[in-house]
Amino acid sequence: MATGIDMIGPGIVLGLGCLGSSIGCGIAGMASHGAMTRVEEGHGKFIGISAIPSSQSIYGFILMILMRDSIQAGTLSGIAGIGIGIFVGLAIMMSSIYQGKCGATAIQAAAKQPGVYGKTLAALGIVESFALFAFVFALLIIK
Repeated sequence: MATGIDMIGPGIVLGLGCLGSSIGCGIAGMASHGAMTRVEEGHGKFIGISAIPSSQSIYGFILMILMRDSIQAGTLSGIAGIGIGIFVGLAIMMSSIYQGKCGATAIQAAAKQPGVYGKTLAALGIVESFALFAFVFALLIIK
């Protein structure tokens, strides 16, 4: 039977994922606000880019649920859950933060030259892929 201490790892991965998403969205959101003061149209694109780092919180949420279930089933130890939570959570968090920074520069570039908007999304996808790698690797360890 799982104890409260066993649930530290799932809490860590969720917390770090959400923390990173909020920081990343905040960074890109601030750039979005600045760009909107200089550009008359296309504000929806800026808002869309600023929301992209929020996806990493979903990875943390899914991992939290799967880790909880694995700990309760006895297939994942509490200490392993803490290790997974810390390191996968940090990877997800850092991906979110740097995706927000990348999004901020994408917003600045698109504000200056609207034609580069689509091209800037490639870099955001590349940064996101590292959160996906951490997510998939955690799934392989958990199950």
